[in-house]
Amino acid sequence: MASQKQTQEISETIKILKEYLKDERKTTLNREGKDAKSFTPYQTLISCLLSLRAKDEVTEKISLDLFKVAKTPEEMLKLDEKKLKQIIFSSGHFNKKAQAIYHVSRELIERFNSQVPETHEELLSIKHIGPKTANIVLCFAFDKEFIPVDTHVHRIPNRLGWVKTKNPEKTEQELIKILPKEYWKDINGLLVLFGKKICVPISPKCSECPIRDYCKKIGVEKSR
Repeated sequence: MASQKQTQEISETIKILKEYLKDERKTTLNREGKDAKSFTPYQTLISCLLSLRAKDEVTEKISLDLFKVAKTPEEMLKLDEKKLKQIIFSSGHFNKKAQAIYHVSRELIERFNSQVPETHEELLSIKHIGPKTANIVLCFAFDKEFIPVDTHVHRIPNRLGWVKTKNPEKTEQELIKILPKEYWKDINGLLVLFGKKICVPISPKCSECPIRDYCKKIGVEKSR
């Protein structure tokens, strides 16, 4: 559990980031969640699979292009493999992603009556769905209390000194202990934007950082 001082510092840090990033456009998955009602849970899941090692603007365009021709697991399986690969080509690793999309769609039809399951255990039982993808779907598609941890959400809390972990799974476990639940849904969107704009992996822009007074700069050897 976090101390009162740590909880206060975390809350203040998040408030500052919210204000600093208020005019920034949210990432696709943060924007197209349950509240937006534009992506179904299935579309959120597929978009997440497409986002692996792809820039957000690419993920958004490809997702929208794909959903024009296939919005459900049944429609996806009817989609010609060559056509699918053409649509998702620019996301990178398109062969593996096509296989994953077909497999996940088939599993949803055969095991879950074409519906995306709403439990962590069931999602993880489907090949190609890992902890981060499961958490994103549960958080953004079903508005459940999970913390999606990607490279930014792993790196930045370690740099700030909130946690001391070696992998995203452990980071998630530690953040659950110290992060107030009111911030669980916001933390991914905030840190992804912040991690791209200021707190980049190498030579972060510390001179421009709005939360530098709260940062321990752990692991930072060079900054701007």
